[in-house]
Amino acid sequence: MRRERELSSLYATARSLTALGEIDVVLDSIVRQAHELIGTDFTYLSLLDDDGELVLQASEGLISSSFSAARVPAGTGVGGRVIATGAPAWVSNYLATQDVPHHDAFDDLVLPEGMVALLGVPLLVGEEVVGALFAADRTERPFEHDEVALLSAFADHAAVALNNARLYAESRSALAELQAAYRTIEQQVAVVERAQSVHESLTGVVLKGGGAAEVAQLLVDHLQGAVTVFDRTGAVIAQGRHEGGVKQPDRRPSPDAVEQARRSGRWATTTDSTGLWHSAATIQAGDTHLGALLLTREHEPAPIDVRTLERAAQIMGLLILKETAVAEAEERVSGELLTELLVSTTPTNPTRRARAQARGVDITALDTLVVAESTGRTLSEVSRRLHALSTSHGGLAGEHLGRATLLLAGGDAETTAETVHARLRRELGTPVRVVAESVVDGAWGRAFDRASRCCDLMATLGVTDQGATAEQYAMFALLFDPDRADDLDRFFADSLAPLLAYDTRRSTQLVATLTAYFQHGGNLTRTAAALHVHLNTLLKRLERVDSVLGDDWRTPDHGLPLQVALRLHALRTGA
Repeated sequence: MRRERELSSLYATARSLTALGEIDVVLDSIVRQAHELIGTDFTYLSLLDDDGELVLQASEGLISSSFSAARVPAGTGVGGRVIATGAPAWVSNYLATQDVPHHDAFDDLVLPEGMVALLGVPLLVGEEVVGALFAADRTERPFEHDEVALLSAFADHAAVALNNARLYAESRSALAELQAAYRTIEQQVAVVERAQSVHESLTGVVLKGGGAAEVAQLLVDHLQGAVTVFDRTGAVIAQGRHEGGVKQPDRRPSPDAVEQARRSGRWATTTDSTGLWHSAATIQAGDTHLGALLLTREHEPAPIDVRTLERAAQIMGLLILKETAVAEAEERVSGELLTELLVSTTPTNPTRRARAQARGVDITALDTLVVAESTGRTLSEVSRRLHALSTSHGGLAGEHLGRATLLLAGGDAETTAETVHARLRRELGTPVRVVAESVVDGAWGRAFDRASRCCDLMATLGVTDQGATAEQYAMFALLFDPDRADDLDRFFADSLAPLLAYDTRRSTQLVATLTAYFQHGGNLTRTAAALHVHLNTLLKRLERVDSVLGDDWRTPDHGLPLQVALRLHALRTGA
């Protein structure tokens, strides 16, 4: 009776799989129904990538989010044996067994997931193994022959459904291309051939990983004239023009056509006072505006030209979305690794070093930490700029505890602070605070704490636009808690407010005079020389200080707070 129920469930499941179309839906359904059928603690499905690694694609019953990113290198683990032999394989205790080669990265995921017993069966399309289906328990046990046979039979049906889904996706894509080609049949044969050529070329650009410049030049080759590609902010990112054709504009051409296309969500054509025709097609993803394509010619574009421009805009949208997705994934991985380095008690373990090296990052060389913030830009915007900088310097960047953070091999912290500040200031177009701190003995977390405190102190002092090191503010970070800004304001009021008010009221320079006086250790001759004033002038200024602060400002009890206040004032004003 049990065998009959299992077979009945297997065939019912197989029938339901044949009704599915989308690959993601098929993968999720395979795992879900396999989980219900086999009855283990959790089930997952992995497919082979181009490097021969098994990459987890769908799962059911997992408790650890990190396991969903599991990858099994070729030749390792139960999955490696399944792929190599094309036959089922199982172990009753994965971590304890020596029957299969282990891989540290995967083993690190097994413990938090609690996986013990593991059964894997191949997904076969013809004679080719395309992946494996796994059933796992969190207790040690063997897998019975009936269980192996049942999961294998289900995997055979699942492989057929998966292959059908792939064929369905390919046929649907081919159908979409056919429908697009049929819309051009109304045109003359020569026009149809040209449109097909453009479409094939645009598809080739996507397949070869081309970008905006390739799309622009392709349109120029087929449509003549000049082509301009704008990003979502209206900035020109690519241009091209046909040899002997219309001159490429030196400034942003025909904003009317671009704006009209953006408002319509499709395309628009305008003419200008010189007789040029401007046709613009908006680049969109849903309701999100990603940019625009602009064709400028001396004669009116034909309908097929406009449709070609629209199709090119769709291709550009796909390219932009792909680049955005890749960038976001890259930023996420970089940020996760950065956080691990900052919070881990053993940040340089072999697994983490290997992950960093795979990204071209040498952990041991990361000797400078940078935090940055801008009141005029969001945290994600600042982090994105730091990430772009990290990729060109073999570093890591991301968000940590609400701060945009960068780790790189900078060497000199002061030079790094100035360089990063200059670049962020230029790219963000707003004031930005940047603090760099040298990392000692791999203590990245300690460097982050110091840089963060310094950044808070700069904000408390009213410093909005500066690149500095934590060392420059070290003494003041010890003296003042940035969360007690009111106390700091009262300190200023008690120490410097009378002198600042006197300077403002009388247009004098008592604050500058005292700053120079303390800088030169109270030496009157050197102070007068530094201020470029006569000694008698200096003495008169100091007499005015006596009248404002009292005669005891030179005593240690009053002189030290006054010197600290003067230094903080210089940092706040950038003097």
